[in-house]
Amino acid sequence: MAKLNVNPTRMELTRLKKQLTTAARGHKLLKDKQDELMRRFILLIKKNNVLRSEVEEELQSAMGAFVLADAMLNDKYIDELLAVPKEKVDLDVIEKDVMSVKVPVMNFQHDTNLSEDPLEYGFLNSNEELDQSIDRFTGILPKLLELTEIEKTCQLMAKEIEKTRRRVNALEYMTIPQLEETIYFIKMKLEENERAEVTRMIKVKNMGAT
Repeated sequence: MAKLNVNPTRMELTRLKKQLTTAARGHKLLKDKQDELMRRFILLIKKNNVLRSEVEEELQSAMGAFVLADAMLNDKYIDELLAVPKEKVDLDVIEKDVMSVKVPVMNFQHDTNLSEDPLEYGFLNSNEELDQSIDRFTGILPKLLELTEIEKTCQLMAKEIEKTRRRVNALEYMTIPQLEETIYFIKMKLEENERAEVTRMIKVKNMGAT
């Protein structure tokens, strides 16, 4: 590791020692942050995997019912039925701070009647498969939103973990070793200068004695 290009003086030695103390403290704080981010990230990944499995299973079930309904009902009727939703669904997205990471918090709001009667259509023109399909698709909306929130949070946390890891490595493998090597070099140089000065003074004293 190449040392820093500085003058080997006591003033520089004092300055570099302060920098080393600051760098070591910063390294510890960043390492602690990285470890905590990883802990939370792993918990979120586990939660995400469980929720994704549930969502995929429920989507398959809803899609299966819809395929059966589509096979037994007129295509034009289904197209008209699903063209315009009955209810308005509002989505509010705010941010919260998690270990200096701005992650989304999504609030899903809709009329409670949506889950009970999501679309207006006559039951004479419908069938059980279509009813089940619509009910299942409607019921899965909150889980889909939660899954979206978790996956976006995981993406943002992964970026912050990588960013923090690079900073930790830069301090651990470059900045701190450079400071330590430079401090060692200055100490050795100062000691060498002191020895040279002592030797010079002895010679001067001996010359005066003769």
